[in-house]
Amino acid sequence: MCRSIKTLRPPALPHEATEEDIRAAALQFVRKVSGFRAPAAHNREVFDRAVDQVAEATAHLLADLHVRGAHPHPVSPQAPEPQPDAV
Repeated sequence: MCRSIKTLRPPALPHEATEEDIRAAALQFVRKVSGFRAPAAHNREVFDRAVDQVAEATAHLLADLHVRGAHPHPVSPQAPEPQPDAV
């Protein structure tokens, strides 16, 4: 597999993967599979469509993964701290 593609899920990534992270990984994948760093003009449309499809599939995968020991969603800085029950 292409060494430029990095793991996009916690804990490998300290934050939630951004659209840019996902798109970059999709582009690297399509480049590796197609064997083209940049497609010729007559292949540009199919190349770009493949990148879009891989990025979409990757986003769905990351959204649906359940990683043990990781928070399912990043903790919002505005979220109030849970209060212990009064005794």
